[in-house]
Amino acid sequence: MIRSSSALSQISIDETFLRVACSCLAFVLFAVFTTAEADEPAKPNVVFIMTDNHGPWTLGCYGNKDIKTPHIDRLAEEGVLFQRCYANNAVCSPTRATFLTGLMPSQHGVHRYLGAGGAQIGPGAYDTLKEFDTLPSLLAGAGYVCGLSGKWHLGDNLHPHKGFTFWVTKPHGHTMGFYDQKIIEKGKIRLEPNYLTDFWTDRGIEFIEENKDRPFFLFLAYNGPYGLGSSMHERIGNRHKATYADAALPSFPRLPAHPWNHNYGDRIGELRSIRKYAAEISGIDDGIGRVMDTLKRLGLDKNTLVIFTADQGLACGQSGFWGMGDHTRPLTGFDWTMHVPLIFHHPGRIAAGKRVDLLVSNVDFMPSMLEYLGLSWKNRNQVKSPGRSFAKVLTSGQIDNWDNTVFYEFENVRSIRTNRWKYIERFRQSPNELYDLVADPGELNNLIDKPRHAKTQRKLATRLNAYFARVADSKWDLWKGGTSKSGLIMRKLFDNPGPSKKPHKIN
Repeated sequence: MIRSSSALSQISIDETFLRVACSCLAFVLFAVFTTAEADEPAKPNVVFIMTDNHGPWTLGCYGNKDIKTPHIDRLAEEGVLFQRCYANNAVCSPTRATFLTGLMPSQHGVHRYLGAGGAQIGPGAYDTLKEFDTLPSLLAGAGYVCGLSGKWHLGDNLHPHKGFTFWVTKPHGHTMGFYDQKIIEKGKIRLEPNYLTDFWTDRGIEFIEENKDRPFFLFLAYNGPYGLGSSMHERIGNRHKATYADAALPSFPRLPAHPWNHNYGDRIGELRSIRKYAAEISGIDDGIGRVMDTLKRLGLDKNTLVIFTADQGLACGQSGFWGMGDHTRPLTGFDWTMHVPLIFHHPGRIAAGKRVDLLVSNVDFMPSMLEYLGLSWKNRNQVKSPGRSFAKVLTSGQIDNWDNTVFYEFENVRSIRTNRWKYIERFRQSPNELYDLVADPGELNNLIDKPRHAKTQRKLATRLNAYFARVADSKWDLWKGGTSKSGLIMRKLFDNPGPSKKPHKIN
C-alpha cells in the first residue's frame, strides 16, 4: 500500500513527539531521583574524643576557674553538656570496653585494667572485645571508615580492632611520660620523641584529611592528662609551662589524706604534680581546638558529631584522695572516680548551650549513639545492653520518665547511685556503705549502721542485687563463680579470678 505524503508527515511528527516525550520523561525521572538523593541527609562524621583519668571538675565549662580549657568550653557553649554522667567502673580498660559495647563489666568480662604485656602485647595477646558488636565495627558495617589515634588498652594492641583501618596507638595502657614514649604505627613499635598529646592530634587530623570525602569515625583517645606515676614528675614541655609555673591552682583540694588512700597520698597539695596535671589538660584542649579548626577548614564542621568525654574520673585531693578507685584499700566507688565529662556538639542538629541534669552512665552511651546515628545491633548471640538511650534529649530536648539511677561494679565492689543516695556493697569484705549525697557530697559519713536509714539501705540493696541478677552474664559474673578476662586486684576473694599475671602497678 502506498501512503500519501500527508500520512507520512503525520507518522514523522508522531515519532518526533514520542522521542521528545521519552526524553522529557527521562529528564523528569532523573531530576526526581537526583533531588531525592540530594534531600537524603549525608551520614554525619563522628569524632569521639576521650581523655584518660579526667574529672569534669577540671574544666571551665564545669566551673573550674584555674585551668585553661577554651576549646572544650566552646564545645559546651555550642552543644549539649551532661552535668551528671558517671563511669560504671574505676579504671581504664573496663570503662573503655563499656563505652564501645554498651555492656557492664559482668557482661564483657573486663573487670580491671589490662596490665603491661599479657593481653596487650606478645604471643598471648588477645582482643577483649572480639565477640561483641562495637561502635567501630557497626559504623564500619554502615559504610564508615574508622580510625584510632591514641590509647586502646583493650588487648591485642599491635593489630587493628575490627572496623578500624587506621590504627596508631600505644603498646600498653599505663603512661610513664609524654615524651620519648613507645607507640605503635603501621604495625611496628617505635619511640616517638615528640610530645605525645600533639602526636595523637597530628595523626587524628591526618586521618580526617585523608577521609574528608567519605563518612568517617575517628576515635581520638588521648592518654593524658593521666595524673599518676612518674608522668606527673616529668617536666612541663608544652606551651603552657609559663601559664602554670607559679599558679596556686586552688581548685585542687588540700585535705589530709583519707585513711583508705592506699597510695599517692603524698601528691595531695604537691604543686609539681598539680601544675603538671593542669598543663596536660590545657595541652589536650589545644589539640581539640586544632581538630575543630580542621573540620571547619575542610567544610566538615556542620556534618560532624563531636563527643568529648573521659574514661573515668580522678581525685586530686577530693575527700583526701589522689587517684582512682584502685588507689584505695578497700577498693571504692566514690563519685570522684565515677564522675566524667560528657559533651555532644553537632551544629544544626543539636541545640547550643544546653545543660542536661539527667543521671546517665557510660553504659547508656552506646545505645544513645546507635539511635542518634540510625544504627542497630547486629550480633544476636551477645548479651543485651542494659543501657538506655538519651538520644532524644540531644535533639528534641526532653525525655519523660527517665530513671535517675546508675550502677557501678569494680571487682568486689558494686554500687547503686540515685539523686540522693549511694549504696555500696562488698563481696566477702566489709564495710558496706550508705551515703546521703545531698547532705554529704564528699561521701565521708557512712550511714550503713544508722537504724533510721535501714529501710533505705534494704531498698537500695534489693534494687542493686536485682539489677545484676538480671543483666550479668554468668561467665563473667565474679560474684557467682564467673571469671575475668583481665585478672583482678582482689583475686584472693574470688573462686575463679582469671589471668594470674601480676599487673603493672600503674594503670
